[in-house]
Amino acid sequence: MNTIDRFRTAVEERDVDALEALFAPEPRFFSPIKFTPFEGRTMVLGVFGVLLRRVFEEFRYVGELHGTAETAAGEAADSHVLIFRSVVNGKQIHGIDLIQLDEEGLIEEFTVMVRPLSAVTTLGAAVHAALVAEGLLPGQS
Repeated sequence: MNTIDRFRTAVEERDVDALEALFAPEPRFFSPIKFTPFEGRTMVLGVFGVLLRRVFEEFRYVGELHGTAETAAGEAADSHVLIFRSVVNGKQIHGIDLIQLDEEGLIEEFTVMVRPLSAVTTLGAAVHAALVAEGLLPGQS
């Protein structure tokens, strides 16, 4: 089973612990709710924990595409797009996960794109609240 198959299985089973071995030492997670990426294995795995345990309901992958694409660093990478559907706080979300692998086949960059705008807003609020609750982001004072 390759990295993408293992990733997909771990996400669908909500097994955050199984994700750790799939990420490069310094992965970047590009989110639709934050301009700069979440960086580093601890933070990226923390974000996945929040998404899978607190935010997404009825999450499922519905398709997959594969090819080569440029990373944020300008390098060509083995790239996979997993198409998903989910529910967040009663809102239907349709999105894609763009997964880019390093030369060892580990996840180096992970980009999430979702639609519609109302779902992005709902997702952003839910993720922010959960990250604060988990102590991964500071609360507002």
